[in-house]
Amino acid sequence: MDGVDLEVAPGAFVVLLGPSGCGKSTLLRTINRLVIPSAGRIEIDGQDGATLDPVALRRAIGYVIQAVGLFPHMTVAQNVAVVPGLLGWERAAVEARVDELLDLVRLEPRLYRDRFPRQLSGGEQQRVGVARALAAKPRLLLMDEPFGAVDAIVRVALQDETLRIHRALGTTIVFVTHDVDEALRLADRIVVMRAGRIEQSGAPLEMLVSPATPYVEALLDTGDAVRRLQLLRVRDAMGAPVGAPESAPSISSDATLREALSRLLEGSERLAVVDGTRVSGSVTFADVQRAVKAHTR
Repeated sequence: MDGVDLEVAPGAFVVLLGPSGCGKSTLLRTINRLVIPSAGRIEIDGQDGATLDPVALRRAIGYVIQAVGLFPHMTVAQNVAVVPGLLGWERAAVEARVDELLDLVRLEPRLYRDRFPRQLSGGEQQRVGVARALAAKPRLLLMDEPFGAVDAIVRVALQDETLRIHRALGTTIVFVTHDVDEALRLADRIVVMRAGRIEQSGAPLEMLVSPATPYVEALLDTGDAVRRLQLLRVRDAMGAPVGAPESAPSISSDATLREALSRLLEGSERLAVVDGTRVSGSVTFADVQRAVKAHTR
């Protein structure tokens, strides 16, 4: 790495994006001192990481990798309980935390806590890996290509779960991927890396609209309007409410414009936009077009 200067705000979801060998995993591992930088400084909550005990540091930071790394001779519950046990938590507190986290990752504790990793699917193993990483209530979670080994359908489900957990807990997440769509779907902020350097950093939509370099423009394929639809919400495009029968198709204001376009292409001329049970507006194909044009260079 060369000249990397990066600050991650508390509670942010930051994605390091780039091709294999660009330095994103190396940068991630400097945070928990699995890689020791030859120069520079890594600060965590204002403390120089080099002054902290590396074992204590790693126990305080969640870490999820593609290979999962569950202990095959331990049950699901025992795997999740590893770090709290090392930290000396009382047994009752550990057991309660295990059940809480299995519920959080949507694995019914009664059915899963006594299973072994070999009895789980790849997606279930990754969920256990996330639960284990969160077990000691870390403020920071590092995720290195965590979903690269599962099929596309399971990958989307795991992305959804990760977003849900992030919103529920407010945990700071630094996530490594080479998948552009995954980065756009997950990130509050994307950091594009190239040859050990940061090429550009910013909000996903900002980077699609204003790529800083030809490399970023090519990597993100910024001319693809469908990608912008993934990042814009129905509330960004909706017009005034229009009287319509209760049977009229509706869509949540938090849905993406890509979802809205799909619904409109099915034959609806207008969708009623709802917040909970209240109709707050409507959206048409023309509304979608205007929103996309407004976010085009």
